[in-house]
Amino acid sequence: MSQTDSYFDRILPWLIEECGFKRFQVENTVTLLREGATVPFIARYRKEQTGELDEVAIRFVEERYTYFTELEERKGTVLTSIEDQGKLTTELAQRIQVTRQKTELEDLYLPFKPKRRTKATIARERGLEPLADLLAAQEFTGVSLEEAALPFVDAAREVSDATAALEGAGHILAERIAENADLRAFVRRLTWEQGRISARVATDKKDAVTKFEMYYDYQEALKDVPSHRMLAMRRGEKEEVLFLSILAPVEEILAGLRGRIITGTSGWPEFLARVVEDAYKRLLAPSIEVELRLEAKQRADEAAIKVFADNLRNLLLAPPAGGKRVLGVDPGLRTGCKAAAVDATGRFADHLTIYPHSGKGKAEAAGHDLLKIVTGNDIEMVAVGNGTAGRETEQFVRSALAAAELSLPVVLVSEAGASVYSASDIAREEFPDLDLTIRGAISIGRRLQDPLAELVKIDPKSIGVGQYQHDVSQAQLKKSLDAVVESCVNFVGVDLNTASWALLSYVSGLGASLAKSIVRHRDEHGSFPSRKALLQVPRFGAKAFEQSAGFLRIREGSNPLDNTAVHPECYPLVESMASDLGVSLAELVSNPALVSRIDLAGYVTEQVGLPTLRDILDELKKPGRDPRKEFEATVFRDDIREMSDLKEGLVLQGVVTNVTAFGAFVDVGVHQDGLVHVSHLADRFIKDPNDAVSVGQVVKVKVLAVDLERKRISLSIREAEGPGAQRPRREKGEKNAVQPTSGGLDLKGLESAGFRVNKK
Repeated sequence: MSQTDSYFDRILPWLIEECGFKRFQVENTVTLLREGATVPFIARYRKEQTGELDEVAIRFVEERYTYFTELEERKGTVLTSIEDQGKLTTELAQRIQVTRQKTELEDLYLPFKPKRRTKATIARERGLEPLADLLAAQEFTGVSLEEAALPFVDAAREVSDATAALEGAGHILAERIAENADLRAFVRRLTWEQGRISARVATDKKDAVTKFEMYYDYQEALKDVPSHRMLAMRRGEKEEVLFLSILAPVEEILAGLRGRIITGTSGWPEFLARVVEDAYKRLLAPSIEVELRLEAKQRADEAAIKVFADNLRNLLLAPPAGGKRVLGVDPGLRTGCKAAAVDATGRFADHLTIYPHSGKGKAEAAGHDLLKIVTGNDIEMVAVGNGTAGRETEQFVRSALAAAELSLPVVLVSEAGASVYSASDIAREEFPDLDLTIRGAISIGRRLQDPLAELVKIDPKSIGVGQYQHDVSQAQLKKSLDAVVESCVNFVGVDLNTASWALLSYVSGLGASLAKSIVRHRDEHGSFPSRKALLQVPRFGAKAFEQSAGFLRIREGSNPLDNTAVHPECYPLVESMASDLGVSLAELVSNPALVSRIDLAGYVTEQVGLPTLRDILDELKKPGRDPRKEFEATVFRDDIREMSDLKEGLVLQGVVTNVTAFGAFVDVGVHQDGLVHVSHLADRFIKDPNDAVSVGQVVKVKVLAVDLERKRISLSIREAEGPGAQRPRREKGEKNAVQPTSGGLDLKGLESAGFRVNKK
């Protein structure tokens, strides 16, 4: 039995208890993960083994299994270290073995950790440990403290008198208190539950106007502080604008420590009380504050990363326009607009640069050139980037097409991350001979065709759908976002014969190396006629085939099942279904009437149960279907292009660009997103904005306030859609201030988003 096997046996009961699933679900899920199966594969094709756990549940099992495995490995190191010191007792070993928390394990190990020279270390070197033991025993012998300390006075050891001896013994006792696992747990718990995070402005920044003004003199319960405020305060501290600290319930903690340490029969309670206070203020408090600040940061990171991940998922699963010939336009003023045509499969066809914003003469020429590339490439849709001059370029394109009596959809597309893609290695591989700006225009056009296929080429952090992405744990952020991309790619499925290696790399069981091998093989030998042909790719083995095949699609291949999510391992089963109905496989696929005649009960086996059979029938009814929603273009008002065009009370159409813990940002076509606070997302109580809106969603909003100076726009979905909507009240002289309404605006949330708030 391997070390990992012994860990598994020990931690399995903990996993079952913590996850709340049945034993077979946890055991089978972990076994599949250890065998190299991916989360998407397990969730889709091993439902019988896992009891139909979804991806979220499987990832939770995976995360906790990893945690407990790391904990067990650390326990081995700790036990060996303590044993080598000759200090491992049966009781201590038992406590270490049964703990389920890394924090508790480190607390237990703390007294035995190699440490730098401390006051307690010096006192031990001076022979004062027996005195510390005597005082800790608290057995009153009728002698005073000074009399108890006199035998330890030793000038040679620099213990000049009884006072020095007692001071040294106190240092030893203080260190013991600070390193006691139970006492540390008590202080940590009380500080977390009752402590407050405090922020104050740096002395030299008192009169400075910064985005951290609301935190210049600020306190909030440590355990309740929202993620965005914690990360904002930490950023203020990093930029040396703020000082942060934790205000602990000191008196309660000291009383609790004294009650746990000083016995009723102690002969020297005043001395021990001073030792307790020294232990807490000098050793425990600073250490626990560091731990809890890290804990608060980790919790804030988790919340922020979850918001980022949710936004990314919605963006990646945005409805695709589909296989249409698209002209992508990257807007520009002085440098002109770069336009690139791509065919229905996303293949680059043509490009040009036009200058519609450089005077009437050039605008006419630009219109002529635009029509030429549109008609020459039989363009069906136009995608315009929403950056600088985006609205103006969109209007120019519409006017030019209308003048030529061409009725083509013109869609404003987010260009977040397009510049990152254009300078990336992937872009250079795809278009080594094209300028960066042309690559950007191609990316904008392809985003309209299929957002998922194009956005996977960009580092998710550069797509701009999160907050404080540079402040959170980068390793955790990458792990979470990579998991989201993997989940989305496998949820939608990938066309094996058209996908880029970047898209293929996220398919279950592949990765960048195999994805590149697949593309090379495709370039050299032509399109894959079947899924089975993948086995001809160098280094593409049976395991990779098992994990990936079900997520790869082959349109119009030799086997109709290759264009479905039916796994090749189930092909014989489907062929039996067709045979039993007396039809061919091709006749069965995409014929709902025939599929409805199949009696699933007759095909249940030990390996294939009803969950898998139901999935197979769904696929047979709609082979190759795209699970994403239908494409819907956002239509902005032509007369609203700048912030100055916005007026209070206007109702507009917009698209959600970002969802945060305190609300959602909406693009209404004026180069500056507006904020819909969580209290204005719906006419019901909303705790999590994701319950009301998602990135990419088209919404109707009402303008509540516009702050031109600070470039802030306050919007409401609730008032735009609710009956009898009222304009927000505004105090005299407060033209640009956001006002509290009967909806109960969270002023802290608005201020943390950068809004100036009237608090009257």
